Amino acid sequence: MAVPGGQHQPSSVINSRTRQIAAFVKEHDRMPVDVFEVESTPRAARVLLLSACDGQQATIERADVPVRALLRLQLPTRPDPRSYRDWTWVSCPIKLPPTIPAGAVLHLPTLRPHQGRVRADLAYTHPVPKTARSGHVVALGVDWGLNTLLSAGAARLHDDGRITELGAGGMFWAAGVLAKQHRLRRLSERLHAKADHYQRLTAGDEQHVLAAKHTVLSEEISRVCARRSNLNGTLAWAAARWAIDQAIAAGASVIYVEDLRSMEARGMGRTLNTRMSQQVRGKIVDRMRHLAAETGIAVVTVPARNTSRHCPQCLTPLRHRKAPDRPTLPGWKWAICPSCSWQGDRDQAAWRRIASRGLTHQTKTVCDRITGDLAIRTVVDTLEAGAFITPTTSKTSRDRSKTGSTRHKATRPTPRRRRTPSPAGPQGPAGKRPEGHAHPDRSRLPRAAHRHQDVTTISTPTTSRHRPQGAALGAGFHLHAHATPPRWVRVLEPDTQSGSGLLS
Repeated sequence: MAVPGGQHQPSSVINSRTRQIAAFVKEHDRMPVDVFEVESTPRAARVLLLSACDGQQATIERADVPVRALLRLQLPTRPDPRSYRDWTWVSCPIKLPPTIPAGAVLHLPTLRPHQGRVRADLAYTHPVPKTARSGHVVALGVDWGLNTLLSAGAARLHDDGRITELGAGGMFWAAGVLAKQHRLRRLSERLHAKADHYQRLTAGDEQHVLAAKHTVLSEEISRVCARRSNLNGTLAWAAARWAIDQAIAAGASVIYVEDLRSMEARGMGRTLNTRMSQQVRGKIVDRMRHLAAETGIAVVTVPARNTSRHCPQCLTPLRHRKAPDRPTLPGWKWAICPSCSWQGDRDQAAWRRIASRGLTHQTKTVCDRITGDLAIRTVVDTLEAGAFITPTTSKTSRDRSKTGSTRHKATRPTPRRRRTPSPAGPQGPAGKRPEGHAHPDRSRLPRAAHRHQDVTTISTPTTSRHRPQGAALGAGFHLHAHATPPRWVRVLEPDTQSGSGLLS
């Protein structure tokens, strides 16, 4: 079966069609007539397309309130209308979301039932800045990962042709959502396997005892598929919004992403290949184009060949390792350049290569006539030789590697004793060390506490051998000074009410 222009199709499309044809031949023992025979019957949703109606059947206009619109429809009053008198106009107020600009032109929506209510998919038009194919100075490179999903960073093209990076880039972490997505995928695979087993046992007999179980499994499969679809849609919008915010923050006028048509997961095991193949990359790119068009940012696809293989600074083939602390263990996460000693995360190296390749080949950007998407389809060797990131070195930068002691060069450590002498007392000479809380009537300082006594012990004399007199009175700056025990004094104070004395 020959397809016109099939030599221009990407390898992933050719492989998928080949698998479909092989499965069709195995089941029907013949070749399909056309591609439509290979595909399953499409399912049509219960929707009402009002965009095909003219002004005599449906109109929409804004209401007095900016957040509302009025939809007027001409609906029949009986199930079998025969004349114009069997039709009447019905007004349907629509609540507009805050994302619709006030000056946007509203178009006729698409009505669909949802949980007992009718929802309107409203289309609107408003002017946006025009995107440019070339002439970009700041670009955002976006790379696809396995666990991080997106890795992005900005690069600048200087007048002399140098390309420098703007910051270290960032990653879009969606580990929790991806984990839930993988759990739903495994659940869906088990349910499909069980449903196929029930179908083989029943052999199409509706009176079989397993027919009811097969019906329950079919309903559960549809619910799981709906959950996966909603989760993928939410994840696609969140990832696209994150990429656009990164481009706006960096002041980029273009976003370069890898061409997804030629990407096929293989060589990483059955589980990882399935995870990579079922990611929502196509939806993310579509949402990215939609959100970028509102701000005048162009989204251009570039060839994905060797973006993670070559060094972003010298284009030397990288050595991939397990982790930065395991430089001898082979892996795929960490990349080390044997030429310029650059090392970093594999995805971080990829977005640098994507951004530099896009800025260098931006004059080769073409626009698809049917879809209007911008793409760089081929890589020119002469331009690719200069598509590298120039390392930026500051004049004040210094080598911070540890080659000796990292102790601060202070003059002298803080002394344990006070250098400044105490002021002159009324009886003693100047320069005498302070006496603390010694009693003023004593001529000499009492003896200090024992050196082996604990610091939290209240120094109360208990034996004749150990009498910590100095510590008990709080004399001097002793290293093992202790708290002074309380001394109670009997004082008699007159009581004005009874005339007796109170003990305090």
